Amino acid sequence: MNPYVLTILLSSLGLGTVLTFASSHWLLAWMGLEINTLAIIPIMAQQHHPRAIEATTKYFLTQATAAAMILFASTTNAWLMGEWEIHQLSHPLATTTVMLALALKLGLAPVHFWLPEVLQGLELTTGLILSTWQKLAPFALMIQTAPTINSSLLVAIGLLSTLVGGWGGLNQTQLRKILAYSSIAHLGWMVLILQFAPSLTLLSLSLYIIMTSSAFLTLKTNNALTINTLATSWTKSPTLAALAALVLLSLGGLPPLSGFMPKWLILQELTKQGLPLSATLAAMTALLSLYFYLRLCYALTLTIYPNTLTATAPWRLNFTMVTLPLSIITILALGLLPLTPAVTAMLAL
Repeated sequence: MNPYVLTILLSSLGLGTVLTFASSHWLLAWMGLEINTLAIIPIMAQQHHPRAIEATTKYFLTQATAAAMILFASTTNAWLMGEWEIHQLSHPLATTTVMLALALKLGLAPVHFWLPEVLQGLELTTGLILSTWQKLAPFALMIQTAPTINSSLLVAIGLLSTLVGGWGGLNQTQLRKILAYSSIAHLGWMVLILQFAPSLTLLSLSLYIIMTSSAFLTLKTNNALTINTLATSWTKSPTLAALAALVLLSLGGLPPLSGFMPKWLILQELTKQGLPLSATLAAMTALLSLYFYLRLCYALTLTIYPNTLTATAPWRLNFTMVTLPLSIITILALGLLPLTPAVTAMLAL
């Protein structure tokens, strides 16, 4: 893609998100979401591959549906209650419709079916943008509207997303689909705690972005798209393979890695709020996710090439990729747990 065109598209992507962040009016927020969607469509379709075009079409249709639902809900609220402000969303029909529309935009269960298919058709770099940056604007709206949404609906969507995210990834062999189901599960954890402690939701979102970025960049560096090709990583770069395994365990939420922090604090907060059953169910669904992360770790570190795998050994060429962002993000994805007391003190302010 022409660098000037790419610069304009990435700038529009940033503009759409910032516009949604800064808006207090539903029409302005909707415009930001639309700019965001229209800016990423050419980036997704730049490969000119049938799978990429199919993924782009699916993404466009789901995002357009969600945007139309948001517009319908905000218009309904303005018609019935006389308010266009995001904070003044008060009619039950409008709040429920907005919640479902934002769930569709984010890929939360039960409207998650588009996300694994779309991510499977994209390059890893575009998939990284879709899994991280594209979640920010809808989450900003969800945090603002959370106080008016039925808490039972939020908890139900959160628990269902953690369950679907864990269950859906169990039988996958494509790494992009596995990361899509991982995304659904992590978003479920964030929605689960959204109404009780929004600051914890922001903490979880930040750590999710760090860990997912590290996972995507590691796969891009290894040029791995399936579990079979992942098994050749140890021969190419043992250090990177070992760090990738630790990043995956961090995504699974194992101590003493960074990913344990949000899960620990969320379970603690749910117990404080008198929801021990929800906390138990969330912890049990996390075990499902942990299983497929361990599967990837096994392929990375315990399946040493040459072996009976069908994957061919890649050529060893001079490495030209910039690895500084990967190094920084990987350090953050692995070593932030000791900062938990400082984080909890900041959240208490």
